[in-house]
Amino acid sequence: MDGERTDRKTGGVAAGDAGPAGLPGYDPGDFFCELTRPRDGDGGVCELVSRRLAAMDLADLRRRAQAAEKDMFNLGITFTVYSEADAIDRILPFDIVPRIITAPEWDVLDRGIRQRVLALNLFLHDVYNDRRILAEGVVPAELVLGNVNYRPEMEGFPVPHGTYAHICGIDIVRDRDGTWRVLEDNARTPSGVSYVIENRHAMLRGFPDLMQGIRLRPVDGYGVNLHRAMREIAPEGVADPQVVLLSPGIYNSAYFEHVFLAREMGVPLVEGADLFVENDRVWMRTTEGARAVHTIYRRIGDDFLDPTVFRPESMLGVAGIIGAWRRGNVALANAVGTGVCDDKAVYAYMPRIIRFYLGEEAILQNVETQICREKEGLAYTLAHLSEMVVKPVGESGGYGITIGPRATADELDACRAALLKDPANYIAQPVIGLSVAPTLTETGLRPRHLDLRPYAVTGKDTWVLPGGLTRVALKEGSLVVNSSQGGGSKDTWVLAE
Repeated sequence: MDGERTDRKTGGVAAGDAGPAGLPGYDPGDFFCELTRPRDGDGGVCELVSRRLAAMDLADLRRRAQAAEKDMFNLGITFTVYSEADAIDRILPFDIVPRIITAPEWDVLDRGIRQRVLALNLFLHDVYNDRRILAEGVVPAELVLGNVNYRPEMEGFPVPHGTYAHICGIDIVRDRDGTWRVLEDNARTPSGVSYVIENRHAMLRGFPDLMQGIRLRPVDGYGVNLHRAMREIAPEGVADPQVVLLSPGIYNSAYFEHVFLAREMGVPLVEGADLFVENDRVWMRTTEGARAVHTIYRRIGDDFLDPTVFRPESMLGVAGIIGAWRRGNVALANAVGTGVCDDKAVYAYMPRIIRFYLGEEAILQNVETQICREKEGLAYTLAHLSEMVVKPVGESGGYGITIGPRATADELDACRAALLKDPANYIAQPVIGLSVAPTLTETGLRPRHLDLRPYAVTGKDTWVLPGGLTRVALKEGSLVVNSSQGGGSKDTWVLAE
């Protein structure tokens, strides 16, 4: 495994192999460690947590970790990987060592995320209305208007408060120097927020001794803030708007999250068959008769939302819902057409987008990105292919990525051929030495790479859930943290000031 000597009596790593902060056998190398690297504003918490972990029996940690994962499975906290025919219900593996973010660090992240979400919404409003940014050549028009997620149905259609992306998940990494960088934007139907809250509950149940006396910012306010935003975008003149969460149903990979969020907001969870449109208004079927619906938080993609506008064969959506929306009788979150911002090629222009609309530099910078649709970007990528991470612009979940330094000669040849055939479909980035944190493995606490997905909720204004989903690559040396690719998650602690 990691080549460490173990104590057969306790199952723990021999105490003589102590690493940073007294953690046996732990060596993060030259990567930024989220627990052992000294940082301003931690008030000694990182050292305290390290000492507590070092004093814990490894076998006991494993028993408690297994109990936590069993609780999650019994509570139905699962997801589905459709590529695995025999894996209908899987838990997202939970690691017991928290990721700690100090108050000053969170201040930077919070301001940077709110800045980015504001710019994303201004960009969406512009491209569906005046198109100033396209006319001035800041972003290539064909990149937006030819985007598979661009929706002509949105042209000239105003949305309440100018908010198109009501729920955003911004994927962020930290490099070897400890600098935060945005990896991608998720502005359609970002998932995973339920694990942020459930991971905290798991820590409170199973590891109160690790948390004792440490003041953390709470994560339980997400449902309240999400419901508030959904009420704020409801049609004008509705004193008590009815909010619902629209799900594709039980076979969707994120169905647990749909149930969870509906419960957190205190609203009905519905499927397409539960709703109907009459006289350009949306109604919900109930045992007491039809009830008007005013805001729909939808977890269904654009293509399946309304069979009279998009895919006629869709059985998941509601016929006529787009017409009701356009007439101002119902609100949809997120708005149709926000997928333009999920495009990894558009992501590459975000520093320019922020500068164009806000006259500011990005608080959170992108990872340096080569745009392969541009001649210079393609030439650089081809010349440095073995050093780059090449990503298809429309994929998510870690699929289709080629990591140059770890690719075989055949994989590099295939990537080169794909780039030459359709360069506009790719971006390329240098391999980032993602930060690490101690993670419980078969051989003890070992460094594993991380990212962070904070969640922003926007109605009239933007609120960011303190922390976010920390995803961890459980395989030694792996940089792929996605749950669909074998990653797990950690509780994210944002320290109170």
